[in-house]
Amino acid sequence: MGAKTKDLMILEKEMEAVSGNLYVTTDDGSYGRKGMVTQTIQELIDEGKQYDLCIAIGPMIMMKFVCKLTKELGIPTIVSLNPIMVDGTGMCGACRVTVGDQVKFACVDGPEFDGHLVNFDEAMKRQQIYKTAEGRAMLKLQEGDTHHGGCGHCGE
Repeated sequence: MGAKTKDLMILEKEMEAVSGNLYVTTDDGSYGRKGMVTQTIQELIDEGKQYDLCIAIGPMIMMKFVCKLTKELGIPTIVSLNPIMVDGTGMCGACRVTVGDQVKFACVDGPEFDGHLVNFDEAMKRQQIYKTAEGRAMLKLQEGDTHHGGCGHCGE
């Protein structure tokens, strides 16, 4: 488990209770191992540890790079795309994501998906677009009939 700094670390005792072995990392080294979680994964593999499954939950950018590494290592990886959900009903469309060759909605089709199939670049770009009126209009134009609104401001 990882965080930017010790002060941002949460639920450590709860994670420890359900984990056979918990490795804590902080980007700044203020607690646990210093570095990103991807660095710790690679170090553990290099030490000879073997893993059957990786579950990544957190910021999209972290999950993207965990999946990039675990794909190279041949470790199946499940991600939780709850960070992109807005209303939880599938009606707003904000959590629209491409998984493999299919369009999915994290709130009704997930939020757990095979991380090696998620188009993280598209999902993160989509998240940023919702910040502006121009972005919302661009999404509507690009997505045509599959656009559900998602922002709450398009009127669709």
